[in-house]
Amino acid sequence: MLNLNFNFLKNIKSFIFPFYRDKDLKYIFKKLQDGVPEDKIAARFVGGCVRKYLSNEKIDDIDVATILTTDQIKEKFKDTNLKVIDTGIEHGTVTIVSENYKVELTTLRKDVKTDGRHAKVEYTDDWQKDSERRDFTINAIYMDINGKFFDPQMGAIDLKNKNIKFIGDPQKRIEEDYLRIIRFLRFKIMYDTVVEPTTFDAIKQNLDGIKKISKERILIELLKILDLKNFLIINQSSSLKEIFLMIFPEFLYLYRLERLRKVYQYSEVNVDILLAVMLIDEKDNHEYFIHKYKASNKTQETLKKFNKNFIKFKNDKEFFEKDLIKNIYLNGKNHLIALNLINFSINSKIKLNDFSKTLNKILKIKIPIFLIDGDYLKQKGMQEGQNLGKVLRTIEKEWINNNFKISNERVDEIIKLNSN
Repeated sequence: MLNLNFNFLKNIKSFIFPFYRDKDLKYIFKKLQDGVPEDKIAARFVGGCVRKYLSNEKIDDIDVATILTTDQIKEKFKDTNLKVIDTGIEHGTVTIVSENYKVELTTLRKDVKTDGRHAKVEYTDDWQKDSERRDFTINAIYMDINGKFFDPQMGAIDLKNKNIKFIGDPQKRIEEDYLRIIRFLRFKIMYDTVVEPTTFDAIKQNLDGIKKISKERILIELLKILDLKNFLIINQSSSLKEIFLMIFPEFLYLYRLERLRKVYQYSEVNVDILLAVMLIDEKDNHEYFIHKYKASNKTQETLKKFNKNFIKFKNDKEFFEKDLIKNIYLNGKNHLIALNLINFSINSKIKLNDFSKTLNKILKIKIPIFLIDGDYLKQKGMQEGQNLGKVLRTIEKEWINNNFKISNERVDEIIKLNSN
């Protein structure tokens, strides 16, 4: 009931205070329209912000299409308090930064020639032509600053029906940019699960084209897919599952998501946990993924740590039992909570009740505090230097292994043994 009330209030707020009434956005649109004939519209919202507005979703990015060139935009804003950043001049894109928003403006374009990776374009002031070069009908809905829609591809109807359709011939659209296969998969998981046979055939026929796309671009789209709240249902659609595995064959353990679905509501499931569940095994499968997609240092470190502890708890029955406090101290509660999710997802022998007991134990444990530091050792007569750090680590290790207890006499003894 509370959730229903929240959604009702959110819908009312969106209706009474739509995002396009923001003063910063109104000012930007006014500046863009200045000097442009009244019978021409200088700029319209397009893409994700319009789609999310129509679906009552949170709007986190603002894309604007405009008949103005990047030079014209810069000229209009050069004497204002707003900053204009060159974020993609070669694509006709700049970003205006206001107090509340980053607004990405792109000049209307029409495709002239494409090779599946890059499109040669010409700038235009024809809104219809611009819509025809976009990928899906739901991404070609335009809206002006007054909330009036221009929908030449009938995208609003498709959005209402949760129908993800390529604009025009799917084969042609995919051949223009093979990344659209992965974007199609993302939007299908987001809104729908039924893939039309003609689209499915076009995707299968063009899968080799994905090899032409940089791994960095593919990884960006993959992370967006994994961040979807609906991603866990991918196994429920044979078509989406097949497409996903054809694109990302390294995810050998997609089936584990079915186990994860049973427990994900107990704690937050983030992208790193999903990657671990689908990749980790005793054959270092995650290393192949890291190398292939040039994963960020943070993702690399997280996956390696998950894999290292996966091997540990697979071979150590005490990992979540007698050694639990020790492992929480060494790795942190959040890591142990994630490991519990991963362990349940991987090991079909673990019962839901056992998972819940372990989670409750992790949540209730108070993490011990190691009170000895470098200043303490200096007061005991030790000098600054590498040896001080070594002694501190030795004392801490013994403190951990002795159930987080160590006497003052034993500390003095360790200091004395390492001071010679």
